[in-house]
Amino acid sequence: MKNLLEKLFHLKENKTDFKTEVIAGITTFMTMAYILAINPRMLGDAGMDGNAVLLATCIASALGTLLMAFMANLPFALSAGMGLNAFFAYTVVNTMGYSWQVALLAVFIEGIIFILLSVTNVREAVFNAIPISLKKAVSAGIGVYIAFIGLQNCGLCVNEDSTLVTIIRFPEHFSTAGISALLALVGTLITAVLYFKRVKGSILLGIFITWGLGILCQLTGIYTVDAASGYYTLLPKLEMTDFSALSKTFGQCFKADFTDVSLFNFIVVICSFLFVDFFDTLGTLVGVSAKAKMLDANGRLPKIKPALLADAVATSAGAVLGTSTTTTFVESATGISAGGKTGLTAVVTGILFLLSMFFSSVFTAIPAFVTAPALIVVGFLMFSTIAEISFREEDFTESVPAYLCVIAMPLFYSISEGISIGFISYTVINAFSGKAKRVRPLMYVLSVLFILKYIFL
Repeated sequence: MKNLLEKLFHLKENKTDFKTEVIAGITTFMTMAYILAINPRMLGDAGMDGNAVLLATCIASALGTLLMAFMANLPFALSAGMGLNAFFAYTVVNTMGYSWQVALLAVFIEGIIFILLSVTNVREAVFNAIPISLKKAVSAGIGVYIAFIGLQNCGLCVNEDSTLVTIIRFPEHFSTAGISALLALVGTLITAVLYFKRVKGSILLGIFITWGLGILCQLTGIYTVDAASGYYTLLPKLEMTDFSALSKTFGQCFKADFTDVSLFNFIVVICSFLFVDFFDTLGTLVGVSAKAKMLDANGRLPKIKPALLADAVATSAGAVLGTSTTTTFVESATGISAGGKTGLTAVVTGILFLLSMFFSSVFTAIPAFVTAPALIVVGFLMFSTIAEISFREEDFTESVPAYLCVIAMPLFYSISEGISIGFISYTVINAFSGKAKRVRPLMYVLSVLFILKYIFL
């Protein structure tokens, strides 16, 4: 067994061992398992069955993570990408008005396209063409965007006619909306403290502690069940996993109803996913690699080609199973910090995702305000890359585009808009500041494509 593991993952060559890799794999799983509570909630808002989404997420996560392990021998784990699931549910389905089956088909097709792009080195070329400052900015911007979704989901951030958004007035409807928002705020503080004390699985623990506090509030009458208003009982029901639920999403991407969807509009949806997924994946992969200090002096990631290919295959497979885009998770850096250096770390994480299927009734019962602290804290972890961008006056041609990229994502409620504005502004500012040679030719091409997107899409 040891000889087989050594042959597959080159443990000695990477100066690691079986025990270290197992611990790292468990650590990675613990820090990203919150997705099993959040993804069914988000895609449920798009009309999908929560149980089916959870099963699809578990299987797609395991498949993608194992592909990363055996194809690239990297300690990266994959699951339904944060930001991408929000784009799927709140933009494509709820805002643009397409069915979730159509959205899944779009994800499947863009995954196939990405497989081709990965094989032909296009994605790798784009990855290497993006300046470091924008790579950091994409990660930070996604962090703010995710945190904003968390604030909205728990009811802390509400609509306001005069200011567009504001904080909730806690005394109003306190037994439902008020206490939910307050518990989310308390849960955020608890999660942050656990994380900064380096408690293993702090984000997942934060979810369950917040849930426990909510149950106490319900038992003492502070929280009132009002199903008509969307405030359900917080008491979990321990039930056997209904694996047949997967049939509600499995293969549904091939049964999309195009009655009210023209071919042109469907192409628009695919292009939207292409833009978001292409750069979100690169941004997340950069975020993981940067946090794990795996980028070389030129900001490049060794073995990026098989890593991108594994990511692309997992995207299409996940769409068939019934989940939004499956991509590399920034939380993989926690397993790496625990000593993980090879694909064996990813294998352990993948196996744990499979085992999680047997606890679906617990994960799908977790309310939105309980998962909000995880979104806010994960948003902070991704936003922390902003500190690696130089804001000195002589570096403004780098930092101003990064700044525009970051603020555009939450304010325009779109990751792709932030990326578009970041790319265009970087090219224009540098071109007219006497630093045109700094901009790689591919960046000019991408900027023109983004401008054309605004004109024609």
